[in-house]
Amino acid sequence: MYCAIARPFYLIYSSSVTAIANSIPCKIIDLRALDIALTMTTAVLAGSTGQTGTPILTTLLASPSISSVQAFTRKTLPHTSSILTPLTASDPHTWPSLYPSNAQIFLSALATSRAIAGGFENQRKIDYDLNLALATKAKESGTKVYVLISAANANPHSYFGYPKMKGELEEAVKALNFEHTIFIRPGWIAGERQTTTENVLKRVKGLLGTVGGERAVDFWAQTPEVIGRAAVKAGLEALEGKQGEKARVLGGGEIIRLGKKEWKA
Repeated sequence: MYCAIARPFYLIYSSSVTAIANSIPCKIIDLRALDIALTMTTAVLAGSTGQTGTPILTTLLASPSISSVQAFTRKTLPHTSSILTPLTASDPHTWPSLYPSNAQIFLSALATSRAIAGGFENQRKIDYDLNLALATKAKESGTKVYVLISAANANPHSYFGYPKMKGELEEAVKALNFEHTIFIRPGWIAGERQTTTENVLKRVKGLLGTVGGERAVDFWAQTPEVIGRAAVKAGLEALEGKQGEKARVLGGGEIIRLGKKEWKA
């Protein structure tokens, strides 16, 4: 027979522990040394009903490392879970005021399209302005790790509006100085949207898969599920101290590695 005694218990009940330790072999375990492993994580998610945000939410809810998920939404979420708390407001611009004070990780898959928004300026109000407002509130609330679903061509010096906007957002977020910042830059997101461009790319994806196999597809396209897993895994690794750099960029290869090759359900 043997026992394991957690050190905080030992400090409080030292006389009882001494008696136990004198009767059977015991090992003292210092729980403070296992703080990260034993502390369950609260995550906040923006963009929880989108193409990439939906699988991020699914991954968070299934993770044994996550004890609570709070998700911004304008409508009823399709997910139900005892650890899920919807942060519901019909006007997204009020979301920063709902940001919780106890979150360790904030993941944002918040984005819209020019067509849905009704022009690039309206798109920027969501993709840049609201994202930055939420990131700022997260920093003020003590969140340690920030994960953003960005774009492969994000570049603040681009001549084109969309990649320039994404690059400017990355730079603005980096300036907030989170303990760790992670930018996920997927290639083409291989989803089910039925626009003309998506249908063409879907056919190209199928052709590449036929000619070059799965590795040829992974080189330039990732599924929302793989992106979601990579985002969650990267965020948790940063929180656990496994990310040395303050700002990390994950391209297609790293997304596939974290969300597919090394992924364990």
